[in-house]
Formats: sequence, structure tokens, C-alpha cells
Amino acid sequence: MTPVERVEYTELESEAPWETQKRPPPEWPSQGLITFDRVSFSYSSDGPVVLKDMKAMFRPKEKVGIVGRTGAGKSSLVSALFRLAEPEGRIYIDGVLTSEIGLHDLRQKMSIIPQDPVLFTGTMRKNLDPFHQHTDEDLWNALQEVQLKSVVEELPNKMETVLAESGSNFSAAGLSGPSRPEEEPHPHHRRGHGQRGPQYRRADPEDDTRQFQGVHRAHHRLNTIIDSDRILVRALQPRMRGQIHAYDEPHTLLQNHDGIFFKMVQQTGRQEAVALLQSAKQAYNSRSRPSTTNGGVGADGNLVIFETAL
Repeated sequence: MTPVERVEYTELESEAPWETQKRPPPEWPSQGLITFDRVSFSYSSDGPVVLKDMKAMFRPKEKVGIVGRTGAGKSSLVSALFRLAEPEGRIYIDGVLTSEIGLHDLRQKMSIIPQDPVLFTGTMRKNLDPFHQHTDEDLWNALQEVQLKSVVEELPNKMETVLAESGSNFSAAGLSGPSRPEEEPHPHHRRGHGQRGPQYRRADPEDDTRQFQGVHRAHHRLNTIIDSDRILVRALQPRMRGQIHAYDEPHTLLQNHDGIFFKMVQQTGRQEAVALLQSAKQAYNSRSRPSTTNGGVGADGNLVIFETAL
């Protein structure tokens, strides 16, 4: 009966073209400035609106944590960015309107690291470089960066070792880290909410921002995002569903004892809450800040929408 079950999917509307007449410059995006201008998003024409009239800006080289209760629209923000369904409003990346370019041009410039590490059937090389765009030196350097070089060197055929389905013949213990996005330097990097961060040590804790123009982390575990440059808090109350509740530095958000973020921190327990408050304060005191905090007009003349804090 499987063929009969599939009948309902034969008339699905196709996605937008992979390429359009308007192509972004080869070096795009070079900065990583993302602007949401009155963006609304739903997964179907008759489905609920999960993002509503959203206006926000993500600065270049910024780590942004996205928090909220289940159903608040954390993952939907990324779905709109990748155009898994077509959003209303405008999303700009470095001044390029994403709805005007092809899906291939858009999606190949961004990376998602899911909460569970995934390997595809095929060689290690294919998993690292599926589009054959990089040299062996690039691939080995990427593995070295996440401390997996020695592991791959011990495989029977090294880079040409064929991995079983889901990588079952390769230990998952060392896979929780952005080896491919660092090897393939996508300007925008999104980390899944289940991750506690890359499971390897770095000599410089700031290295995470060197390879990426922007890192957007959607989480439930607050200790993993408390050191973010800013945190975007999604609202879940019926009257504010799909909107932004607050968007600011973690320490600043925690000064509002009536805010959602402060209450989420307090619900972690007294000891954990104290530690989170202290970590946020330390990060706040040690952070250098841009001279322009609420946007303006960029150097290329494109309008940067002011960030929203409701």
C-alpha cells in the first residue's frame, strides 16, 4: 500500500528555482550582516503564523543565542532564512535580498550543525567535500582544526574510507564539532539546540568567530549560550506569539526581572541561576562593543533595520 500512501504528495508545489537571473557576487556574503524586515512565516498557506512581522538585525561576526519555549519559533527563524517555505517580508544578507536569488546560491552559503552528528554513506572525503571544491590540504587542515586528523589517518583508507550508513563504523564520540563548516567557510553557522558546543579543546576561545561571519545558536540549555554577544528571546504568549519578546546582551536582559529570559534562568535552580548570572556579567564586562548598537545605513547604502525589543 506504500504507493497509495504517496498519492497525496504528487501535487505538491515545487520550491523556487535553484538559480535565477540575479546571481549574488562570487564573494558574497563577505560580512555576514543579516536583516529581517517585517518578516512573517508559516509552513503552509493555511497554517499558523510562527514568525510575525519580525524586524531584527544580526551583526557581522556576532554570536546570537535564540531562546524560547517549545513552539516559540526558534527553528522557524532559520527555516525562513533557508526559505524552506517562502516568507513574507524581506530578508537581506549583506544587502542582497534573499528572495531574489536561487535556492542553491542561498543555501550553499550557510551551514547548520544539527544536535545529533550525521555522516552520510560514502567516503570520508565526500562527507567533508561533497561538491569537490577543496584540496587535500584544505580537508586535512579542517580535520586538524577539530582534532580529528589523527582519527582519520588511522582509518584503513584514510580519506577514501567508505563510511557505513549513518557513519556506524566511525565513532560518534568525536563528531560533535563544525569540521565541515570550518573547512568550507560558510559565513553563517547555526548550531542545534541540543549541542553543548564542539567537543574538542581550542588554544584560543575566540577561534569560533574567526571562520564564521555569524553564529546563531538556538538552544534550551542556557549555559551554552549565556556568553553569546546577544540573545533573541522568542515570545510564546498568545497575544505575542510569533514575535520577539526581547533582544539584547544576556547581562542586560537579566536586569529585567519580569522578562522571559530572567524567569527561564531562575527556573534552572538557585545554584545554576547564580552561575548563569555571574557568567553573563563576566562576559558583559569583558566584551568590546560596536559604536553603533541599533543599526543605521550600512557602508553600501543598504538600510539596516533597527533591532526590536518589545
